[in-house]
Amino acid sequence: MSGYRGRGRRYRDDYREPVQETPEQRLRSTILKLGEVDPLQELHRVAKFIYDHPAGIPFVAECIRIGVTEQPHKIPYYAALLKILHEPPPPEIAPGFPEGVSLGRSLLEDFWKGFQGYLDQLAWREIRLCIQFFSHLTTANIVSAQSMISLLLSFTTVLDEFGVSQGRGKRAALCAVEGLLMAGQALKQHSATSVLDIINAVQTYVDTTTFLKSLAQPMVRFHALTEPIEGSIEILDCGLAAMKTLNAQDFANLSDIFPQPYLDGPEPVLPPFDLPSVLVPPEVVEMDTLGESSSEVKREEWPEYHLTLFDNDVVPDPMTPAGYALKSTLLDIIDIYDVNRKECARILLEFAKWTPAGTFRPKPNPPPGIEIPDPVPGKDWQLENTVVDNILGSMFALPDSRQRSMFYIALITELCKLSPPTVGPAVGKSIRKLYSFLGDGLDVEIGHRFADWFSVHMSNFNFQWVWKEWIPDLQLSSQNPRRGFMRKAVEFEIRLAYYDRIGRTLPEDFQNPQAQILPDKAPGPDYEYDDPVHPYHDPAQSILGLLRGRSEVADVVSALESLRNSLAESNHGAANLDSILRSIAIQSLLHTGSRSFSHFLNAVERYLPLLRNLAAGGISSSGGIPNLEARMDILTASAQFWKRNRQMVGIVFDKLMQYQIVDPTDVVSWAFGSGHGNGEGPLKVDYCQWDLLKAALDKANGRVMIAKKRVIALRKEEDENRARANADGAGNGASMEVDTDAKPDDHVESPALTTAVKAFNSLTREQKSVLSCTLDGFAACLVPLPSEPNKNDFAREVIQENVWHNRINWGTGEWGAWETWGWYRHFCGSYSAYLRTYSTTLGTVSLTRIEGSTDPAAVLVKKIWNAAIGVEET
Repeated sequence: MSGYRGRGRRYRDDYREPVQETPEQRLRSTILKLGEVDPLQELHRVAKFIYDHPAGIPFVAECIRIGVTEQPHKIPYYAALLKILHEPPPPEIAPGFPEGVSLGRSLLEDFWKGFQGYLDQLAWREIRLCIQFFSHLTTANIVSAQSMISLLLSFTTVLDEFGVSQGRGKRAALCAVEGLLMAGQALKQHSATSVLDIINAVQTYVDTTTFLKSLAQPMVRFHALTEPIEGSIEILDCGLAAMKTLNAQDFANLSDIFPQPYLDGPEPVLPPFDLPSVLVPPEVVEMDTLGESSSEVKREEWPEYHLTLFDNDVVPDPMTPAGYALKSTLLDIIDIYDVNRKECARILLEFAKWTPAGTFRPKPNPPPGIEIPDPVPGKDWQLENTVVDNILGSMFALPDSRQRSMFYIALITELCKLSPPTVGPAVGKSIRKLYSFLGDGLDVEIGHRFADWFSVHMSNFNFQWVWKEWIPDLQLSSQNPRRGFMRKAVEFEIRLAYYDRIGRTLPEDFQNPQAQILPDKAPGPDYEYDDPVHPYHDPAQSILGLLRGRSEVADVVSALESLRNSLAESNHGAANLDSILRSIAIQSLLHTGSRSFSHFLNAVERYLPLLRNLAAGGISSSGGIPNLEARMDILTASAQFWKRNRQMVGIVFDKLMQYQIVDPTDVVSWAFGSGHGNGEGPLKVDYCQWDLLKAALDKANGRVMIAKKRVIALRKEEDENRARANADGAGNGASMEVDTDAKPDDHVESPALTTAVKAFNSLTREQKSVLSCTLDGFAACLVPLPSEPNKNDFAREVIQENVWHNRINWGTGEWGAWETWGWYRHFCGSYSAYLRTYSTTLGTVSLTRIEGSTDPAAVLVKKIWNAAIGVEET
């Protein structure tokens, strides 16, 4: 009966023996868990454990290397551990250990081999964290100052490389900055000139990135794009300022900035270790078999700006040495632990114990026996506010964040669950601060991400928010960014819950139809021909009946042809009868699939031939040539049907592009107004249109990348097959005589490769067309031609300084134009890599309408374009 598990009975007889750790696993765990209780008290215990459990120098060095690169908050303590191991141990600590031998020196030699591996791979974060480790060892007099200076100078040499990319230059500069910050005192005592050389090299590099900052700042002034704006900071600028401040103070009192546990105890007896000289490997530009470099967007190529959401008496100022040191470590923790948000949240809330005493305000009501350190003048910051400030700063970086937004959102949620009384107020203050930036220059993309985060965060906490605080802002213009944020936040919340539930969380003022915040109806389909009084109600019902009955495509086409003939004979008075019939067919098809997403997909896939027939411009089964007007009608009818659910508009458009009913260029043209029926195009671009533009751009770019990978794979396969055939021929005794007239690369491509190359070329043309069409659309919105004197004066006015300062009086037109400028700036930043690839073509074709124009709007369009393609104006 011992193994019996009867229904309704449970026996605890499945006891399992605990898993026994090997000595290596115990040693690894001990090293990596250093300091989980008290780091200072654990150092000698861990050192003795290493002596007592010999596992080989490479194994111990690897464990320390993992600790340094995956737990950056522990780097000073790993340096202290190595200092203990550096000196020959007394017999009572390591009985039997060879006398006069330095275990720490051997570990450092092997650690260096791992660092060289990171260097060869250009693993920049690991390189930078290892340099921090070496810097602390330099301060501890374990590493020689001269070799550390040489190491840092090797990274400043990168900044002088011809054509160095912004990503490579920025990351090399950060390596030099952080190395100097942590070892500056020892380095300046050894060579003040070398310290100054490092600072000047970074300063020179920073001065060359001004034009890029115009597209990366979270707060924007279109009349002064490159000027710094209060409320935002750039990471490398902060490091440079901190470095200058410490140098002016001769790097005094570093123990108030970085933990320096290695300074306790006697000075080392053995001579310091000389770091070998290095040469930073060149950046590898990956060239594929098509002779092109990758066009993928790289966030590292841009300056990294962060918003500042709290005052300097609440969170550390990143422009100061202590503030920069804390910010750098917190950002590294957030990035490294992106795979485990729960562990990340725990470490962040325990971060105070890894900082000098008095850095952060102690938690209220400490346990008995815990001594509260006295506040340090100029510090006493709030940990939770600092953590939230860094998470949101990273999430709202432009043109893209370090990690996916959902990771940051989930991390904040975990922090709130772990410590609601302290993290909750910090999140609330952040929301209010971000809201205050709306209308004061906050970038439109950041405002969009803010609404997304706000709605998801509210959904995790029962949608509770003090909406009444924002009631006075309901008197602002309907296009004011604050009013726009409220609309988006409510719309996103409804997507995450139900219309009625969200409505009950809002004050009556927000529910008033005149407020234009809460929609008058729940999101859903709007079948235009459902009303019996509609003149086309009966014809639409006949088509709807056929589609619901899953009739054959030929029968539906035949019914549409019959309707066209009957309506034309009855002189119905419709000049655009073809457009009406297409609208009836599309809306009826969407109506049959409106119950759920799966119903929608089934309906579309069943009637793909019908959709292709409609897109071809004809109702007859014979079809016709591709017709732009027909495709615009399809998009317009789809948008009309889902006008009360803008999310579904994007979904339908995406599927129409996926099944090649419409092209991405069609969606771009429609978004800019070609399919809206007025023939003039819009005067502005809002976030709904931007979402459609982004979907079309991503679709075109994604298709090119997939096609390119296929061509590369097929060519690689052919090369391998040809090489294998040649080897087999040589092995079978084939003639090795060389035909001097034969061309080694003259071979016939396989049909699959030929087809793949043609597809790639076709998709590349489509990609170029989509980019060109988008650029044309923005230029048409922002720069009226001389023949259009009154088309959009607002676009010219809102970029003037005196008009901007008077924005309290702006109306719908001004705010709409300002938002359009914001989306154009974001387009150029987000797709800069693709724009650079086709810069010659796009610059001479798409911007022809503004070439040579002295119109302020034309000048600004060109200036933003030049920043995107990497051309610095003189």
